[in-house]
Amino acid sequence: TPVLNTRSLGAHMYNLYYYPHNASMAPHFILNELAVDFKLTLVDRKTDAQKSAEYLAINPAGRIPTLVDDGQAIFESAAICLHLAEQHPHAQLVPAMGEAIRPKFFQWLMYLTNTLQAELMIYFYPENHTTNTAQHSNIVSTQVQRIGDILVLLDNELKNKDYLVGEHLTVCDYYLLMLLVWCDDLEKPPTGYDNLANYLKNLAKRPAVKQVAKKENIDLTLYR
Repeated sequence: TPVLNTRSLGAHMYNLYYYPHNASMAPHFILNELAVDFKLTLVDRKTDAQKSAEYLAINPAGRIPTLVDDGQAIFESAAICLHLAEQHPHAQLVPAMGEAIRPKFFQWLMYLTNTLQAELMIYFYPENHTTNTAQHSNIVSTQVQRIGDILVLLDNELKNKDYLVGEHLTVCDYYLLMLLVWCDDLEKPPTGYDNLANYLKNLAKRPAVKQVAKKENIDLTLYR
């Protein structure tokens, strides 16, 4: 059932097609951070609703999420996050043109979506990467090592830092938060790394994160 957020009036009316704990989580964080009007429309993955003719008409990729902004449909989570941030520049979720940290912002966002997220997709869905079911466990164990290496890199990057890029929150932080939530079930989860643990503890205090956690049933007590 669509849920209307009526906390503020804005020029845009956003409709986020989402599923809890899916790639819609990062845009969901950002919509709450921006305190704009938006509607949530559940796409029930349990019934493959993302493959329905109705959904494919707005997102031919058949994946979640999709954002509809005044009739225009946008898919790919990172693209949605960037679009939302650029529609509301006052929130400074993307460094402005000319800011010294802007190249690093794009570097890290691309790393998160093209590297960490891509490795996580192989970990979660080994069946999509081989026709030999006997190889599934080998793929998963390989991915655990690869993802662990990435978490070490990110932990080092976050030493003595509150945010991944610059001195305040950006899209990169909410995107990384989403991916770290996905990593909670690893044998060594993000909270097993000192800097990532502190980073998660700070982000979990934000009102936007608490709001999404309540809606998507995310256990923030893990990050205390």
